[in-house]
Order: sequence, then structure tokens, then C-alpha cells
Amino acid sequence: MGDNYVMVAAIDFGTTYSGYAFSTREEFKKDPLKIHANQAWVSGQKYLLSLKTPTCLLLRRNGKFVSFGFDAENRFSDITLDGKQNEYLYFNRFKMKLHNNMKLTRDMMLEDISQNKFPAIQVFALSIEALKDHLLDILKTQGLEIKTDEIRWVLTVPAIWSDPAKQFMREAAKMAGLDKRLHIALEPEAASLFCQHLPVERLVGASKGFGVSRKGTKYMVIDLGGGTADITVHEKLEGNKLKELFKASGGACGGTSVDTQFYSTMTRIFGGEVMHSLQKERTFAYMDLVREFETAKRVLKPEEEGDKKVNLTIPYVTLNEICKEVLEEELGDVLKQSTLNDDISSLGDKFRIKVSYMKNMFQRTIEDIVQHIKNILQKTEAEDVSRLLLVGGFSESLLIQDAVKKAFPKMQIIIPEEAGLAVLKGAVIFGHQPDSISSRVIRYTYGVRITPEFDDSKHRNDKKFMMNDVPHCADVFSPFLKAGTEVPANHKVVDAYTTTKPFQDSMPVVIYYSEKESPMYVTDDGCKKLGVLDVKVPNPSADDHHLAVQYQFGDTELHMLAVEVQSKSPCSAKFDLI
Repeated sequence: MGDNYVMVAAIDFGTTYSGYAFSTREEFKKDPLKIHANQAWVSGQKYLLSLKTPTCLLLRRNGKFVSFGFDAENRFSDITLDGKQNEYLYFNRFKMKLHNNMKLTRDMMLEDISQNKFPAIQVFALSIEALKDHLLDILKTQGLEIKTDEIRWVLTVPAIWSDPAKQFMREAAKMAGLDKRLHIALEPEAASLFCQHLPVERLVGASKGFGVSRKGTKYMVIDLGGGTADITVHEKLEGNKLKELFKASGGACGGTSVDTQFYSTMTRIFGGEVMHSLQKERTFAYMDLVREFETAKRVLKPEEEGDKKVNLTIPYVTLNEICKEVLEEELGDVLKQSTLNDDISSLGDKFRIKVSYMKNMFQRTIEDIVQHIKNILQKTEAEDVSRLLLVGGFSESLLIQDAVKKAFPKMQIIIPEEAGLAVLKGAVIFGHQPDSISSRVIRYTYGVRITPEFDDSKHRNDKKFMMNDVPHCADVFSPFLKAGTEVPANHKVVDAYTTTKPFQDSMPVVIYYSEKESPMYVTDDGCKKLGVLDVKVPNPSADDHHLAVQYQFGDTELHMLAVEVQSKSPCSAKFDLI
């Protein structure tokens, strides 16, 4: 990447909120924590003042960019009031599509709030570009004339994401103009790096002991964002180095899973047709309801009694109109007839929800998070872990903090003051020190498909086929790196391949992966095609050509290089995952 960069700028592209932060090279040398986060995101509302902005994108119907973030939310709300929403495309909370979609492609489509389709990679690229341009504008107003190619860019992704999802984000970033000097940072690693630099007094829960920066300390990083819980285990090494002890794991149990429970509750009360009409036709009112629930979700306290009420301001007039249109009844009557009328009542423009029911909406998410942590703590790699580091915006929930403390009473629970900005600021530190993680644990077993001679003692009979009058076995998985292997940064694995026919000018190497350590066949459950490495054979001839492919692991992404053995000539090779 070179050393002649002037500044590091990190973009934390979140499920619910996104933001950026930066620091110059000189500032970092003097004080690694002198990191600037944008102070200018203005919601236009009395609530949700944030150092991040909602991950929302507004486009014209033809795909022309209009706005991003709070501005997109507010403008689309005005557009729907004017009844012109059919002239626009509005996307929000779309990052999880990359986590949930097992078959990522460049031409995959995303649906906006009204089910209009638009190319996903453009939605991501335009969003990243909006954050990049906002940052460059801020730098200009501060009198800092820094060019894009003088900045070392960092883009955050969940550690539990697949290799194709990471490549998808890299290509979207390239479309947004970040093709030079771009690093991909894993979110829990970035948060962990940030906490290494914090003094103990800024780590809540660490005051009675030391935090996470003493050599030999082993701790679990629990990054709870809007979409995912992203968990890994680190050991502090000499200097500013960290070692990963257990492969990243987690799942879709971030803050938006609680929002899903709330939407399900509203659907139980009013029915799908009412909620569909509210979301698609009176979007301004629906957005107000979502924002109001977000505020209520944040202030809920674990010690509050179950019968106490949480007041939620609702778009009463609009919701009442829809109830009369669709159900031919007033909102209050619909609520009284609901099976939830003991837990939720209405008064004027307020829903009054029992605290016990609000807490219940968190329950499944909390159970999932706690179970993930328990599963990892049972692993031998985590047996010396005595500290849990809670980071990410959702970890600021007092209910989450209380649940983790109760589930793990013998553990020291550590929460940085800026838990919601830990990933973003840590990504800036990672940009200055991209070699901070000395080793990582491989999440998947990687291999290729081979057809060895058939062995009755270990091969399935239905895989048997004849080749040159000799029985062979189809679809055998041949691993070149196994899941759970600890590898240093830039660890290289070399595998050899040979052309199969005269004058062969290219060799497609199909790579498979599995979470299982030793799958037998590429057709086994959980074994998936990762992608194709297309290697060009230099100077094709009638002779066999032997090619060596070097796979580089231990970075945040998978890299590859191919060389012809005879001539030692580098081969043109493209690894396509999407």
C-alpha cells in the first residue's frame, strides 16, 4: 500500500447507522486517540442526535442520487406527504442482504421500501460514495485540501461475513472511487484495537482490575451492531499486536432483530394489510413510528417494574384512517379486541406498552447472544478468557448489558465509553497499523475438487466412474487449509495443478469451502462453491504445463497468485467470487 499517505479515513457502513472518522498520519504519531468523527449529522428531529447517520439512500426512479442518511429520511418523508413516492427509490437497512444471501452476484437486485428493484451493487456504491463525498466536503471546509489518493481508506465489514460478501463490498467501494489504498477491516478487530488504546478510566467495568491492554490478557470481543452479533477472542501480544484465538462467529441477532419483533407485534394487532398500507402508502407515518420505537428501545432500563408503562407516540390520525379503511373499525376498538390488549393500550396519540412486554421483545435476541457467548466459552481456545468486551451500538442497551452480566457473573464485563463508535474509531487505528493482528484463525476449510483413483475402503460407490479404464472417484474434496487453523498474517499455501489437454490456454480452478473441518465430497451438506480462479497458461503448447497457485491467508481477505513452474512466469489470474 505504500507509506506516502497523508490521512486515514474509515467508513463504518452499518445496518442501521453509518459514519466516518479520520486522523492524519502526524496526529496518529502524537496521539492515536485523536480521531475526528463527523459532528454535523443533523436528524431534523428532536431525537436520535447521533455521530452517525441512518443507512438510508434516496434515488430518483432513474437511479440518479438524491441524498443519504438523515437527509434521505427527511426528504423521503416530505415526498410521501406530497404523494410523489412513486417517482423515487428509497432503500434502508439493506446491508444484511449480504449476510443473508448465500448466492451473491454482481447483478443481484435489491428491493426498496415499495418493492421496486435496483442493482444492489449500485445501492452500496452510491451509499459509500455519499459518505466519501461528505467527508471530503468537511475536509475542504476545514481548509484541508487532501486528494482522494492521498488518503488510506478503510471500510468495515463483519468478521462473520463470507469471502464473496467482502469482495462485493470491495467492488462497491471501487465503484465509489475508493479503489486505491483500500483496506477492509473486520469490525470486532477494529473495536478491539480501539480499546487497546483507551485508558482504564474510559473502560466501564475495568476500574477494579486492568482492562485489555496488558500483555497476555485473553478476552472476548462481542460486537453488537444493528444487524449482527460478531464475536471473536483475542490475546494481547507485545506492542500493539493482537492474536486471534478463536474464529469469528455470531449471527443475525443485532438491534434490528428487536425491531422485527415490534413489527410482528403491530401485525398481530392490526393485521398485515394495515401494516403494509402504513409502510408502503403512508411511509412518512411509518418512519415516525420506527424512529419512536428506536428511542423507546434505547431508554429501557432493566430495573423498571414489569407493570410500568412505556409511552410510544404513534401516528394516530394516519393509523386510525387505515384501520377504518381496511378493518372498518376505529384504532382503539381494534386494539381492545386484540389478544395483546392487556399489554398494550392506547391513550390519545400514545401507545402505552407494559415494560414486561417491551422486555419480552428483546428476549429472543438476548438468548441468542448469550448462547453464542456460552458456546465459545466452552471451546478449549477460550478456556482462559475472563473478560468480555462489549462494543457496538446495540451493546449500549442497558437491557443487553444487564443480561450479559447476569449470564456470566464470574466474568469481568468491560464496556468502552464510546461503545457505538468503537468500531469506527478502531478502523482508523487499523488503517494506520494494518499489521496489528499478528495471526487469525481460519473460519472455513478451503479446497478443490479432485478425482483420485477409486478406493473401496473410503469412497462411496455412487461416486465411482471410469477414466482410461481405471475406476476413479468423483467430487472428492481436497483441502489446502482447514477450518480452525491459526495462521500468521500473509500466510502462504501453495498448491500445484497441471493442464489436462494440449494447447490449453487457461485453467479454471474451482475452489470450495466448508465450515466443517474435513468434508469428504464437494457435494456434502455445508460445502459450497466459493468461486473460480481463472489462470491463464503462458505460451500454451502440446506439453503439460505445471502451474503453482499461491493462496495467501491471514489478512482480512483471501489473496491469490499463480506462476508457471517451468518458466517461473507469473500467470494472469482472476479470482471471481461473485
